Amino acid sequence: VQLQASGGGLVQAGGSLRLSCVASGNIFSINTMAWYRQAPGLQRELVSSITNELNTNYADSVKGRFTISRDSAKNTVYLQMNSLKPEDTAVYFCNADIRSDWRPRFGFKNYWGQGTQVTVSS
Repeated sequence: VQLQASGGGLVQAGGSLRLSCVASGNIFSINTMAWYRQAPGLQRELVSSITNELNTNYADSVKGRFTISRDSAKNTVYLQMNSLKPEDTAVYFCNADIRSDWRPRFGFKNYWGQGTQVTVSS
């Protein structure tokens, strides 16, 4: 199983970016999908998550500006980022709980994608 993130880049403050993350490989089902970020010198933090029932959660710092969504048919999670601020600059990582097989002994495992750099200039 692999997670492939894309969509990062350089944008001016107030601009927008849309991140995508596709899960591929041996996938039976996906539970929660999420985006984390890590700025230089800081710990990785949860930005937003979405369950398979489309329940969403956001960090206070991004509420009202970021929107998470998913396309279960495509095993893809998106993060629409609007009104970007310089403090949003970080490497963004996707994360997902994935089950590879229907048999009960194959439970959900947690996977990380590679990061994608988001840089917001002032």
